[in-house]
Formats: sequence, structure tokens, C-alpha cells
Amino acid sequence: MFKSFKITCDEATTICDKAQYGEASFVEKLKLNWHILVCKICRMYSHQNGILTKVYKNQAVECRSKKFSLSEDDKLALKQKIKEIS
Repeated sequence: MFKSFKITCDEATTICDKAQYGEASFVEKLKLNWHILVCKICRMYSHQNGILTKVYKNQAVECRSKKFSLSEDDKLALKQKIKEIS
């Protein structure tokens, strides 16, 4: 029975990435969890992957709250430079 759950480390990292974005199936998640119980390196990869996701999500929230646009003076100066080049 457990032979069907055995996967390689490459497959585990792929499933880990898919699970992170909610694209992994239930069976894939079971296979990944079984592999992580056995493989210390993939366990560490999965842990680090989760940390990076949390950091990215926090940064994304902060970036969305800030407004990144040019001021009106900068826009006019840019338009002038474009006219000069054209």
C-alpha cells in the first residue's frame, strides 16, 4: 500500500510548490506528507518555502497599500521629454 505513496524528491518539491498555491490534489498532498516524514531535506525545503510565501504575502499587502505614481509635475516633464525625442 505504501509503495504507491513513494515519490522522488523532485516530485516532492513539485507537489510542494503546487500545494502552496492550492493546486495539489488530495492524493498528492498525502504523498508529499509521507515523503516529508521520511526525507529531512524535503522537510526543510517545504518549511523554507512556507516562510518565503509568508514573507512575500506580507510584502504584497504593504505594496498594495502604497500608491506608486508620478506627480503631475513629473508627468508633464516626461511628456516634454517624449515630445523632444519624437
